[in-house]
Formats: sequence, C-alpha cells, structure tokens
Amino acid sequence: MARTPLLQLSDISLTFGGDPIFSDLDLVVQPGDRVALVGRNGSGKSTLMKVMAGLVEPDRGGCVLSPGTTVGYMEQEPSMEGFATLGDFATSALDPSEAYKVEMVADDLTFDPATDPAKASGGERRRAALAKLLAEAPELMLLDEPTNHLDIRAIAWLEQQLTSTRSGFVLISHDRAFLRNLTRATLWIDRGQVRRLEQGFESFEDWRDKVWEDEDQQRHKLDRKIKAEAKWAVEGISARRKRNQGRVRELGKLRETRSNMIRRQGTAALDLESGSQSGKKVIEADAITKSYGDRTILQPFSIKIARGDRVAFVGPNGVGKTTVLKMLTGELEPDSGKVRQGTNLELAVFDQSRAALDPDMTLWDSLTGSPDMRVSGQADQIMVRGTPRHVVGYLKDFLFSEAQARAPVRSLSGGEKARLLLARLMAKPSNLLVLDEPTNDLDIETLDLLQDLLADYDGTVLLVSHDRDFLDRVATQTVAFEGGGHVTAYAGGWSDYQAQKPAESDIMQEKPRQSVPKSANDGPTRESQGLTFTETHRLKELPTEIARIESEISKLESLLADPELFAREPVKFAKATDALADRQDRLSSAEEEWLILEEKSGG
Repeated sequence: MARTPLLQLSDISLTFGGDPIFSDLDLVVQPGDRVALVGRNGSGKSTLMKVMAGLVEPDRGGCVLSPGTTVGYMEQEPSMEGFATLGDFATSALDPSEAYKVEMVADDLTFDPATDPAKASGGERRRAALAKLLAEAPELMLLDEPTNHLDIRAIAWLEQQLTSTRSGFVLISHDRAFLRNLTRATLWIDRGQVRRLEQGFESFEDWRDKVWEDEDQQRHKLDRKIKAEAKWAVEGISARRKRNQGRVRELGKLRETRSNMIRRQGTAALDLESGSQSGKKVIEADAITKSYGDRTILQPFSIKIARGDRVAFVGPNGVGKTTVLKMLTGELEPDSGKVRQGTNLELAVFDQSRAALDPDMTLWDSLTGSPDMRVSGQADQIMVRGTPRHVVGYLKDFLFSEAQARAPVRSLSGGEKARLLLARLMAKPSNLLVLDEPTNDLDIETLDLLQDLLADYDGTVLLVSHDRDFLDRVATQTVAFEGGGHVTAYAGGWSDYQAQKPAESDIMQEKPRQSVPKSANDGPTRESQGLTFTETHRLKELPTEIARIESEISKLESLLADPELFAREPVKFAKATDALADRQDRLSSAEEEWLILEEKSGG
C-alpha cells in the first residue's frame, strides 16, 4: 500500500517577475524522509523551502499538505517582532505546560531565553529559532542552514537530535559532514530544475559530476550535428531547395535547442597571491595567558607556527578562540608570557562579524572606497594584487552580476556577503591569513575553491571554523580549546585530533571540563602534549630521514654544478633538476613534521 506523502508540490512555477526560479516543478516528501536540499548560493533553495512552508505562493501549481500534518520552518533570519524575550518567541506555539522543552533545548544550544531579541546576536536569534522548532517537534521540519553560528559541540548535539527524531526533515546546509551523517535522499536545485537522488549527500557529488559530464557530451554531439548540417546546407541547398526545406527548418530547430541550453553557472574565480615571503618562523608563543576578571580564557600555552602551516582553532563559541588569535597576531597583549612574530609579515584578516562591510554602501563603493584598493584618478578601477581592474569585472569573478554592483550590501545574502569580503581580502598580497569563520554561508562549490586556494597559498593560515570536513581538508595542526583555559595543539585536522586526544579531553562534551589553575610560569604538561606510540617512533626516525635527504640534495647539487651537463646530457640534466626540487620539498616537509612533533613532545 502506497504511503500518503507529507507534502506534495505539483507543476510549481515561480518567477518573482524576472527569469524563472522554478518551472514545472514536481516534488514529494514522504513520512520519515531525511532530505538534503543543495544548490549554489542564489539558486533558490530558501525560496523553495518557503514554498514548502506555505510562506511563498507560486505563480502556478499546487502545494498539498497531508491532512493533520504539522510543518515547522526554521529560516535564516527569523522575525521576532512583538516578543519580549527569545524564550517568549521559542515557546509561542507551545502549551504553557510544555515550556520546559525550550529550557532544556536552550541549555544544550547555549542561549539565554531571557535575552531581549533586539539585543541578541544573529547567532542567538537563530539558536532560539532552532529551539522553537525542536521543542514543537512537527511531523515535517524544514531547516535552513541550522548549523550556522553553532559550535562543533552544538552541531554534534543537533545531529543526535535529528538522528533520533521520527519526523521527516528537509535540510539546507553547507556542512558536508552534517549532511553526510543525516541524509538519505538529495534534492538538487540546478538552473531552475530540481532533481532527486534516492541516496544521501554522500553520493551527491559523484552524481552531480556525472550529470554535468553527460550534459557536456550531449552539447558536444549537438555541436557536431549542427556543424555537419550547416555544411550540407551551404554546399547543397541550391540544388535541392524544394525537396529539403524540412531539413533546413530542422537545422534551425537544432540551433534554437543549442542556444536554449542553460550553461552551468561559473565558479567564483578565487585567487590569492602571496606577498613577499615571510621568515621561516612566523609566530612563537611562550607560556601566554589571558583572563578577564575571574574567568580564565587561557592557561599557559605555547606554540610555534612555521611558514606554510595551516593552524585550525576549534572549541565552543565564546571560549576565547578569537582572543587567542588576536594575541598571536599582536592585536592584543597576553597577561603573561611572550609572543614573538617573525620577519616581513603581511597580514590579511577575514572577520566573522563582517565588520569590514558597511551595509549602507553599495558593492561598488565597498571596493572603490577602500584606500588600499583605490586607483588614483580612476573612479571605476580598483587595484587587485598590483594590477588595475574594472570594479564590475572583478565583482563578476566572485559571481556578482552587473546589476548587483550598485545594490546596497544589506541586500546580499549571507553567502554573498562572505564572497564580497573574500573579494576585498584577495585583492591585496599577504603571507599571513587569519580566517575567522570563513565557511559560514558559503555554498559547497565555493568552499571547494577556497580549500584549493589555501592548499596553493604560499603563506601561513590561522583558521577558526566549526566545519569538520573543511578542517580535515585544510588544517595541518589543530589547536583545541578544552575548557577551563586548557588549550592543546594536535597534529593534523579534526579527525586527527579526535584520534589523538586523551579520553577525558573532549570539546564535544556537554560542558567544557574545568581545570585546576596553574601558575603563569607553568608550561604545557607532558600529559597534555604527549605523543602517541606512532608519533614517538616517527620522531625518532625523522633525524635519520632528514640527514639522508640532505645527502641526496648535496649529491644532486654537485651534479648540476657541472656547467657542461645541460649541453652534454640534457635528459639527465632535466631529471636531476626535477629530483632536486622533489628532495627539497621532502626536506621542508620532514623538517616541519619534526618541528610539530618535537614541540608537542615538550622538547
């Protein structure tokens, strides 16, 4: 017997007065469905979710909800007008006897229900909206970017809640790990079409790439057919005009079909140029501490950051990650201990608060009004890594249309604001990048580009993010805030940290563990910085490996010192040159690995 769907959309079309957002859309959500809704920023994901929630009326088509089915919708920017507190908003649809459900959820999501919405941060308002949805427990939950502004501990808690729920849900998120762990089906919005895959997000990217590959093959075949038909028309039409007008009309139809093929939207042309090379040592912190009143932010903490490191800082919201970043970059003085910075540093900062963007300025003025980007005497030009660029052309590199150039920043979505901030950041050379929550609001394709960009970046990166997949792809070292001011550095990304951390040390716990205060002169303990068996063995091996590589480099350099080698044996010269570059890369990697393990061992 067929199941009665929770929700059914039939023949939906929506234009908002311009090009179609959706056309001839059919969609069914079944009881217990766990669906990922994916697509580029601006593709219409949130709009489709509002249609499903009954908040947007389509131009054509019907939206049918199964009788008695309750729907809950968590939007990105919840309206709380008329509510005195976040708690009043979260409990507004509940019976007074059920208000305790919001209090329970609020504790896990770490927001205060007594907070005035007008004074609450965007993150607190979103957490209150999430608490409202979970406490109401409707049969169908529609969640639009629920992980934004949640720390890793809260994201893990939310995963557990959604894993155990009997409700069906449709989920928009850029967090790959979150989507992989929760979804069983995928809806993909692509150029006005909605495709469904009866598998979770784990299979989405392979499926998407296959769809695009098939499209490219069809386009190529059509191009070849048009070329052949056009050649026939030019060479033979005069002799067969009366009998073959149908074939000529068919050629016209082929050309019309080809012109109507919607090309995929390009990816943001992210590019990041390193400035002049910094010294090998970028930052060295020695037993630094920080407190505010009775609250300990950082117990004595030491770290050495070398050129090329990608250091991730992870921990609950409000634990002090941004404070420590400011101490390491010299913006804030530690209470005790020393921070020594290397030579020739050129700093660029991505601010999670988007404070560098004036909401009342246009995108155009946001770029041309920046003193370090302005080109003297050229109102429509900006300086991008030493080269003048037209402001609209540069905005198009980041997927903004010409019409958006004169629009105010406040009209942008969260993802578009992040892209605009990246455009400003990437216009100037740097060799030390500080990225404070860069992954919030970015679509998955742009996250991929940002990851590749950081992999090719010659400088050093300090990164704060709650995106576990992104941390695994980017970080070479993870600094974990484990409660009570305890901060520990681990080699590798998030998964490496999970494998290495002591059993009692876990930022995923419900509450960060408290610690016994240490004096300002205490350094990192052997227990907190200790090596695993494999790491201890590796640390012993590395000096021998480094000596061997250095010996090979010396031999290759002696061989290449022969001025006649290139003319006499060009193939041998080329192979020796490539081998030298390879050994030099290996030596650099081995030295950096030794530096990380030696520092972690307390040596």
